[in-house]
Amino acid sequence: MAGAVTAAAGGRRSPGVLVLAALAAGACGCAKDPYVLEVEAWHANRLEELMADDGWLTLAGLYWLKPGVNRIGSDAGAEVGLPPVAPKVVATITVTDDGRPMLEVAAGVPVTVDGRPVTKLELQADDHGAPTKLRLGRLLFYVIRRQGRLAVRLKDNDSGVRRRFPGIESYPIDAAFRVTARFERYAPKKPLTFATEIGGTDAALSPGAASFTLRGKPLRLDATEEAGGELSFVFGDATNGKTTYGGGRFLDATPNADGTVVLDFNEAYNPPCVFTPYATCPLPTAENRLAVAVEAGEKAAPRH
Repeated sequence: MAGAVTAAAGGRRSPGVLVLAALAAGACGCAKDPYVLEVEAWHANRLEELMADDGWLTLAGLYWLKPGVNRIGSDAGAEVGLPPVAPKVVATITVTDDGRPMLEVAAGVPVTVDGRPVTKLELQADDHGAPTKLRLGRLLFYVIRRQGRLAVRLKDNDSGVRRRFPGIESYPIDAAFRVTARFERYAPKKPLTFATEIGGTDAALSPGAASFTLRGKPLRLDATEEAGGELSFVFGDATNGKTTYGGGRFLDATPNADGTVVLDFNEAYNPPCVFTPYATCPLPTAENRLAVAVEAGEKAAPRH
């Protein structure tokens, strides 16, 4: 579950983007607040990553695998349907009786992993670290596991969503939505159950909760933990379904050694389900639905 949140993230601030933002401010002769520049740079970096090759805007398909043989290709009968740019028959993935996905590539089809041609191998799904990523020209596909089921996720660098992406509207930057919270660790970690966009539930363990005050209200958010100790929050608020996505938003933060964590809701961002029907986003738990309107960060973007 935590990996799914990380995968959707816009990334941390890029020093290069910060420099570009500062130069732009200097070129116009305006003296922008350094904090505004910082958040603008974060948004620029977020858009850059969304629009990059193999980013979330390239997501073009989600195919659930059945036990036994699953055909991959552009043929109309393939269980994993690729666009016409691919050969009619590309490969098969056989899901064994014990749930292992075994790949066999058709003769002469140039499928690669990390730049090396492959013919047969057992694929690693994304629930045990980075999945085995298969490349065929502009296409990338790999196996994910959700709720005990295996699926192939397809990315296409020439996807219509990527080509037609209109950008993301955000609220005006408001420092009042940058708060310092007290991070209260759970011992043991607290089990969380998330409903998901595809139905069913996902489970995760929370290392703790951030307690803070916003708009005069005492609030609390359970976190999930990412690699390196970074925290992610799946949260809802009173703007959902109005100016922001009905399924909530994400926020990342770094815990401080003094037991605090800064939550900057100006950097709240949309889950990938806003842009594509092929993502499997978690929804906020009841505890993470805030009884305030968080008018900061990304607004809802239309799905194309």
